[in-house]
Amino acid sequence: MGERTSYAPGTFSWAELVTSDADAAKAFYASLFGWSYDDRPIGDGQVYSMAQRDGKTVAALFAGDPPPHWNCYFSVASADESSARAKELGATILAEPFDVMDAGRMSVLTDPTGAVASLWEARRTIGAELVNVPGAITWCDLLTPDAGAAEAFYGGLFGWTFEEIPGAHGYRVIKNGDRSNGGVMPLQAAGTPPNWMPYFGHEDLERVLAEVGGLGGQVFNGPVRMPQGSIAVLGDPQGAALAVWTGEYDE
Repeated sequence: MGERTSYAPGTFSWAELVTSDADAAKAFYASLFGWSYDDRPIGDGQVYSMAQRDGKTVAALFAGDPPPHWNCYFSVASADESSARAKELGATILAEPFDVMDAGRMSVLTDPTGAVASLWEARRTIGAELVNVPGAITWCDLLTPDAGAAEAFYGGLFGWTFEEIPGAHGYRVIKNGDRSNGGVMPLQAAGTPPNWMPYFGHEDLERVLAEVGGLGGQVFNGPVRMPQGSIAVLGDPQGAALAVWTGEYDE
């Protein structure tokens, strides 16, 4: 089991859905991944729903500003220091570092290629308590029009290195130290904005593809077969994109 009690700096550690219809999204993801929810009021009538699988927190969702999308978070030792470094490297800071009650401290940035990422300094909350199993985050891809600029930025910010996969249309695997930590894909589709997209594990991708339409979602791409398994990119009923992966996951 991929249970976590801490994350090394630079690790993809949390995924958060901002949606136009929280109740509908909760029903969709409960059917898709078997999620249950711990609803936490956060003021002004808003609720932050912590998604759980096997009693462990795996992701979250809440109603927010359109368009619906997934936010990807990366752990850092200091949100203030990492935000300052990101600015030096050419990022735009959308939200300067702020405390999230006693859970942690975070900031939000746009990287030099236009993709939004969140930085998380853990205090009481580390991020996902369970990863790399069905129903939990397993991977995160950056879709960007300038993979070289992305490598320079994230290498400078997190110390990541990159390994291009032969014959994979420029796809690079991100290494955070000696661990794989996601990938970088040069954008192919016209009109698709730069973005970070989370992957979630599932026991049976073929069943997902057969059922997702009936749940109100859609298939954007896939299935794509790889030695490690099969993936597909989906849209949920409100239009947020995510990937689903059946196969071998890291521990």
